Amino acid sequence: MHRRLATGMAASTLALITVVGTAAAADAAPADKPQVLASWTQTSASSYNSWATARANQSAWGAYAFDWSTDYCSSSPDNPLGFPFRMSCARHDFGYRNYKAAGAFSANKTRLDSAFYEDLKRVCAGYGGGTKTACNSTAWTYYQAVKAFG
Repeated sequence: MHRRLATGMAASTLALITVVGTAAAADAAPADKPQVLASWTQTSASSYNSWATARANQSAWGAYAFDWSTDYCSSSPDNPLGFPFRMSCARHDFGYRNYKAAGAFSANKTRLDSAFYEDLKRVCAGYGGGTKTACNSTAWTYYQAVKAFG
């Protein structure tokens, strides 16, 4: 009787361990999460475009458990002087939040801030003359603020 009970308990325990282990593996982010995060936080326009495409289809990236939350440009205007900086700020938040969660923020902050500045300059590239100059000056101010206080 004791042998049958012990065998049954051992089998139940093994089954439970298998289920729990499988669930934990299913909850784990894909192994390439760091590479995907890095690819979406580079200074290039293609990096920004890839991130924007993924952001528009966040559910496809659910297994990665990225933090897509944003407060946009925090306490600064999202569209200062009418310049649409909102999405540049959202990508900057994405980089900050996800690298902080990964414990790799300090190693990536400089690049994240540089990517933010490049995103802002791409916004400004759509203007000409004095408007472009004003946009670039505003972009520089935003960049200096995140560099110092971000």
